[in-house]
Amino acid sequence: MSRTRGCSLGATSRSVRVACLAAAGLLTVLAVGPTLSAEDWPQWRGAERLGIWTETGILREFPEEGLIVKWRAPVNGGYAGPAVADGRVFVLDYVETEPRTMDGTERILALDEETGEVLWTHEWTTTYRMLMFTYATGPRATPTVDGDRVYLTGSTGRILCLDAATGAVIWEKDTVAEYDTSIPIWGTSSAPLIDGDRAIFLVGGEPDALVMAFDKHTGEEVWRALETRTEMGYNQPRIIEAGGVRQLIVWHPRGLSSLDPETGEAYWEEPFEGRANMTVADAVRSGSYLFVSGFYTGSMMMRLDLDRPAATPLWKDGTNRVLRNGIEVAEETGLHSVMTTPLVVGDYIFGIGSHGQVRGLRADTGERIWEAEGLTNRNRWGSAYFVQHEDRTFVYNENGDLIIVQFNPQGYVELDRTHLLNPTSRSGYGGSRAGTRSRYRHGRSDRLVTWAHPAFANRHVVLRNDEEVIRVSLDEADYR
Repeated sequence: MSRTRGCSLGATSRSVRVACLAAAGLLTVLAVGPTLSAEDWPQWRGAERLGIWTETGILREFPEEGLIVKWRAPVNGGYAGPAVADGRVFVLDYVETEPRTMDGTERILALDEETGEVLWTHEWTTTYRMLMFTYATGPRATPTVDGDRVYLTGSTGRILCLDAATGAVIWEKDTVAEYDTSIPIWGTSSAPLIDGDRAIFLVGGEPDALVMAFDKHTGEEVWRALETRTEMGYNQPRIIEAGGVRQLIVWHPRGLSSLDPETGEAYWEEPFEGRANMTVADAVRSGSYLFVSGFYTGSMMMRLDLDRPAATPLWKDGTNRVLRNGIEVAEETGLHSVMTTPLVVGDYIFGIGSHGQVRGLRADTGERIWEAEGLTNRNRWGSAYFVQHEDRTFVYNENGDLIIVQFNPQGYVELDRTHLLNPTSRSGYGGSRAGTRSRYRHGRSDRLVTWAHPAFANRHVVLRNDEEVIRVSLDEADYR
């Protein structure tokens, strides 16, 4: 285990080193009750998809001897993070049944949360031939647990609703066959969203079925919305309350849309194209701010109307073309997120850009106020996951490190760090599918990463790579 304290700050946009601040003046303070609390992590980014962990009794620093791993269980390939609910851990994986064919089997496993014992599995055959070769690792979308059912999406458009206790199929759909879905080149990645009696999915179907709602009990179609002009993208829809109504927020390759989650009717839409359909990071809401950021597209900040369901663009920040030594190059002036969902805290944005840079921006203008390194790889697609807890943020990066940091307008303070899980997935190459396949065949490999969001549940963190899923204690009581 490596242990680091202090400040990890790089140059600001004016190439001036910023000073390391102490913990005073922090921006995010979550209320903490007087008694210990425990909670599940039943879906992508936890309760309400907020990426906020509210449990108490959590370690403030990592012990020198390392964290306690309660159990390890073997698992196959996959990018889908685990879900934890009602004493069970749910995780998806994939195995290629015939070498070099890209034909295989996807599977969901239910594990006992306390022991890691496999309680049940359910699998289905599929092919990854339509996916980019380098990323043919496994399912992408975190399962969603709702009461006695678990909902999931496979990489190639299969939707299932299973009994959470037994794995029995309640209903399922093949969206390619039933809705003429075009599978994205990086696979179907959006996790199911349960809202009342509706199960909402990003489907990418025809006609006008980019988003669909089904009766969560029967699988019958309730509504469909938004025209599918390209691939569906990779965003995780979420529901917010603003303007006196509940709004379903979807960032898709054409723009940012707000829908009525009960009917699918549109409240508003703002054009903001996701080049290469890379609408990956979640839309982030804070007060009247609603923020999205993408690798090629840059960032957009919307101002939500708090009196009616409407929104106005506050600013958009893409890529500037500048001359360096007489050569025109692209300069990313703001934030270009890949998989890292940024934080909007007060009047500031904190995030990780397209090449692993950690950046702070003003929320009202998009102006970059600092840049740093150290939270993840300084490489293309550099990514990490942010989970807020009390006055700090847990950062789980693609190297398998868990880091405790505090963000502020001058930079960030790294409080502690430990290594939890070895990366096993290829980070991939740009270029054509054929070019990727050629490089793979000739044995050239890029860096290894772990791109699965962890689950923070019941004072533990549950993580996976392409070989194992582990449960690690962050419970203060386990270290006394």
